Amino acid sequence: MNVSGNKHIVGSLELCDLPELSIIGLNVRVDTGAATSSLHVDNIDDFERDGESWVSFDIHPDIHQVSKIVRREVKVEDVRKIKSSTATREKRYVITTTIVLAGMSWPIQLTLTDRSEMSYLMLLGREAMQGRLIVDPEHEYLLTKNNLTP
Repeated sequence: MNVSGNKHIVGSLELCDLPELSIIGLNVRVDTGAATSSLHVDNIDDFERDGESWVSFDIHPDIHQVSKIVRREVKVEDVRKIKSSTATREKRYVITTTIVLAGMSWPIQLTLTDRSEMSYLMLLGREAMQGRLIVDPEHEYLLTKNNLTP
């Protein structure tokens, strides 16, 4: 749903793709209470490549087949101390990747963390939505409902 300017209305849940990480059709929790977006990954290992900080990690690109695990390597943009939903502070690696939502794409920063206890593998925070999206928490899949399979 488009509103004035270039901003689009999203619901509290939407579908997105993270093509650089080979993830398609990911259900994301839209959260205006979180500044930074986060993605569930396992087995994070940091290493150096050409004098730069990188991480490798396991992801589940298909939420319908969680037994499928893919290893990815990405350059680290930053390391931040993030306060989690349980109010504990943890060190998280920050990467930049492209998000695709309802045909629109733009770069976002993601923190990599263990979200296995959460209902959704990704949380879309305020920084990723700034200037592009407005949230209507009363609804779900406002932008991507046509992509849902019955």
